[in-house]
Amino acid sequence: MKNSLLVMALIAGRRCAFPAPDVQSVIEIGTITPIPRTPDFIKGLTAMRSQALTVLDCRTAIGFTESEFPLDHRAIVASHQGDAYALRVDAIEDIGTAVSEPGSIPGGFGAQWANVSKGLVETHVGPTLLLDLGSLIEGETALGEAA
Repeated sequence: MKNSLLVMALIAGRRCAFPAPDVQSVIEIGTITPIPRTPDFIKGLTAMRSQALTVLDCRTAIGFTESEFPLDHRAIVASHQGDAYALRVDAIEDIGTAVSEPGSIPGGFGAQWANVSKGLVETHVGPTLLLDLGSLIEGETALGEAA
């Protein structure tokens, strides 16, 4: 993990990162078509070069309520087990590099973060939560089952 490239973002006021190999691109979000009877964190479908993407609100997937602050107009495109996702975050910051291996997450961060994170890594801009894409995609439904 040390020296690995990361896509840095803000979610619910916390600096987070996705391993760059998990990220296909960053796109401008266009029209989102709602999907009936899906969990709240699944906002619908959007398209990228005629490929359907499931749009996830990362804040809600982690277990936070929607904020008065708008989501970024862009999304991080990632694939997991053959499905493509557009991950909505508060802000997409930059590409960074992990300068440490993932460590434990301090207790003050809360259970929501521990459930979707691989640990805390040091980067050139400070401590950053390294997110587990699979856990994030499972969303708060999985968190509720674990409780």
